[in-house]
Amino acid sequence: MIQIYHNPRCGKSRNCLAFIEKTNQEYQIIPYLTETPNFNELKELLKKLNLDPIELVRTKEKIWIENYKGKELTNDQIIQAMIDNPILIERPIVVKDGKAIIGRDPDLVAAFLD
Repeated sequence: MIQIYHNPRCGKSRNCLAFIEKTNQEYQIIPYLTETPNFNELKELLKKLNLDPIELVRTKEKIWIENYKGKELTNDQIIQAMIDNPILIERPIVVKDGKAIIGRDPDLVAAFLD
């Protein structure tokens, strides 16, 4: 089953969800702003994405700029920052068959879901 970490206020996330709906595959929406992954879940998601924690952070968000930018943070501290402030998590994230991508590009999502 496909999972999508979704923010309904984000156009890219809405477009990705609409694309997934058209594939007629089973999917689960994870509203990560209200159902934030815990530390271990986020670490596992990062493994599936094959990303370092900082690569999943929306570094242009005001919260990041005001509270974290320019600080020396460990990977665990970056993960905790995303848990404390889920708006910092890049979106949407699409998970299928133990792998994941950031689904901002419809062509990449199409290739990933095939």
